[in-house]
Amino acid sequence: MKKLFSLLAVLAIGLSSFAQSASSGKISGSIKDGGNQKVIDAASVSLLKAKDSALVKVAVTDKDGNFSFENLKEGDYLVLATSIGHTKTYSSTIRITAASLAANTGVLQLVPAEKAMKEVLVTSKKPLIERKLDRTIVNVDASITSAGSTALEVLEKSPGISVDKDGNISLKGKAGVIVYLDGRPSYLSGPDLANMLRNMTSSQLEQIEIMTNPPAKYDAAGNAGVINIKTKKNKMFGYNGSITSGYTQGRYARFNEAVSFNYRNKKVNFFSNFNYNRNHRGQELYIVRNFRDAATKNIKSIFDQQTTMINQSHNYSAKAGIDYTVSKNTTIGFVLNGFYNPSLWQSSTKTSIYDPNNILTDVTKAYTENEEKWKNFSSNLNFRTKLDTAGQELTADLDFIQYKATSVQPLTSIYFDNAGNQLKAPEVLTGTLPTNIKIYSGKVDYTLPLKKDAKFEAGIKASFVKNDNNARYDSLKTGYSVLDSARSNHFIYDENINAAYVNYSRPLGKKWTAQLGLRVENTNSNGISKGYSFNTAQSKFEYTETKFKRSYTQLFPTVYLQYTANETNQFVINYGRRIERPDYQDMNPFVHFLDRYTFEQGNPNLSAQFAHNIELSHTYKGFLTSTVNYTKTTDIIQMVLEQNDVTNETFIKKANIASSEQVGLAITANKSITKWWSGNIYANVYNNHFKGVVGTEPISLGVTSFMVQLQQQFKFSKGWAAEVSGFYRSKGLEGVIYIKPIAQFNAGVSKQVLKNQGSIRLNVRDIFAGGVFKGYSKYGTVDAQFKNVNDSRAVSLTFTYRFNKGKLKASSGKRNSGASDEQNRVKSGS
Repeated sequence: MKKLFSLLAVLAIGLSSFAQSASSGKISGSIKDGGNQKVIDAASVSLLKAKDSALVKVAVTDKDGNFSFENLKEGDYLVLATSIGHTKTYSSTIRITAASLAANTGVLQLVPAEKAMKEVLVTSKKPLIERKLDRTIVNVDASITSAGSTALEVLEKSPGISVDKDGNISLKGKAGVIVYLDGRPSYLSGPDLANMLRNMTSSQLEQIEIMTNPPAKYDAAGNAGVINIKTKKNKMFGYNGSITSGYTQGRYARFNEAVSFNYRNKKVNFFSNFNYNRNHRGQELYIVRNFRDAATKNIKSIFDQQTTMINQSHNYSAKAGIDYTVSKNTTIGFVLNGFYNPSLWQSSTKTSIYDPNNILTDVTKAYTENEEKWKNFSSNLNFRTKLDTAGQELTADLDFIQYKATSVQPLTSIYFDNAGNQLKAPEVLTGTLPTNIKIYSGKVDYTLPLKKDAKFEAGIKASFVKNDNNARYDSLKTGYSVLDSARSNHFIYDENINAAYVNYSRPLGKKWTAQLGLRVENTNSNGISKGYSFNTAQSKFEYTETKFKRSYTQLFPTVYLQYTANETNQFVINYGRRIERPDYQDMNPFVHFLDRYTFEQGNPNLSAQFAHNIELSHTYKGFLTSTVNYTKTTDIIQMVLEQNDVTNETFIKKANIASSEQVGLAITANKSITKWWSGNIYANVYNNHFKGVVGTEPISLGVTSFMVQLQQQFKFSKGWAAEVSGFYRSKGLEGVIYIKPIAQFNAGVSKQVLKNQGSIRLNVRDIFAGGVFKGYSKYGTVDAQFKNVNDSRAVSLTFTYRFNKGKLKASSGKRNSGASDEQNRVKSGS
């Protein structure tokens, strides 16, 4: 690590001295409403050549109405400013010379156009993909094929993101992504995070921010990085809102409805939305396991499992908040979120068992109905004050989040011989699996602008998590339900994370920009698992308690260095250290019953994994970006299969199995090909290699994978537009499991109606039904193959109507609240 920082320092000093000798022009200014003199954010600003009005560059004003164009050649220029509801305005001619490299247009006044607010509220057209120093931004409304999609489906089409058969998210081929909502961690992981994202619709989303190496301001959790999902928020004086209704037809019909209403005046900003989503999906899972003799490696038996699942759910979510402007510099806010999700999972599994000669010996059939209800609630109290006119700012957040779930899971198993004769009475096992997780979090952030465009940031944070799961299983015997002590368990887990960070950024000369950050996190946790285990010597169950306790402190540096060589070429190198803590439930040693031969079991010995990420990127003419990345991960947490050679039972659990290395090359192109055709293409080739020990067996697994994603958009006259999108992923490796190639293709059209206040979008997802997950693993005494067929092919029709009465208001900007990575690690008891 010291060598890395030394290399960066030497590189920065040498190239900085070279940069200082180069000439580079800059034009800056600001834009205000000529009527009320308020700044205008998101105004479109074009830099033109004065001689022939040829377009040189395009920019969008920030939240303070400011804009700038840098790295300009000598010459005469004009600035054109436009914004919806205003007439366009030109600056006077601006001359850049060697003797006068910097110029300022001053304040450009945009005159409000008559009847402007009678038109539909729209903002300056944003591109689908934007790139900044430390993140990639996806503007959701810019994608037609996102209409009628869930948030998980929108993520799946975003650059570098892939979603596996269970809804787990990976970024650039790496697992361990932390998902934030409006700057606050979701505190969910695995199936529960996927469930929440499936129940959010694209109409709720404004942007998706993708950060492979997040700044020190963000929690250090997330081996692969952070995805921040920004929802829509009010930016108008007066009132506005929207109504959305959608119908989706896959194997079964699905519906989604959404309504939002917002009101803002000079003192109060009120925002709210309500969403309803009725889901009905099918799924088939096929697994074949070959069990081998540990000594000879010959096959002893073959298990062929076929499972059919149907999920029906009604998802209700609501959000309401208010920002109150105490003074021109101080705002306080309060936000409430609620989520209610009753669902029913019905599944049937047939397990056929064969001998080494592939002759059927017996069959087991299992049926289950999992009735589950999630009730999630969160609240946020926030404070923001500007300490001076130079931009010094202090913000604070307090959060409380609670996840409560009830899950009742009856499982009936029936056993037959190879002739179809029932061997014994059916076994009936009923699981009552509640979840109760409470999260408290608070943070304070401070920003101090310095001279020469430098900025200093610092902050502190503390979070407290209490997870209480009391799982009870009852067996039906002689007509009565009896407590199954071997499978019942009470798991209590407490965790406290304390953190502090500093971040410093500034230009180094005219072509270099640097940003350095350091975050320290102190973790304190303890857990206890209470249950019964069978004492073989005394032939009885005995009450046992398994306890664990951990405390550790770690440092997480981040480094960003940007070099703008000229108008055509820009280079960025960044480095960050990340941590991935185990999910709460993965540390519970309780054995969870999936079917007669398959179990899930937690591992209290799990420790955190750590990753070093480094990236070097080059951007050409603002539209073509190539990135080389290297990641080294230690104590990697992965799912492993442990086999009982006597009973042929398989235990699925997490373990710190290995270290891993990844080297990759990614290329992204975003280009307007013609006035009516624009395209986005993302391609990534990477090699993943895992080396370690599973059980007592050494493993060394590696594969080179390729991924490509594309979106092509077409604009026609009279409000018509179209889009095609898709992705292809070659063979990949997730821990010890190889994933076979998968592809998906989507298409959609849209039409603006009702004087542009309404829109109709028709979208077809996975047209060729290529979204089938297939994979295999081979190590130890078991070989496994699987195929997962999801209900992915569907057609959606979505109608949205927007209404408003008011004036555009400069955005106050999104804010990050205090909740951290804890929310991403919640797993329910099911």
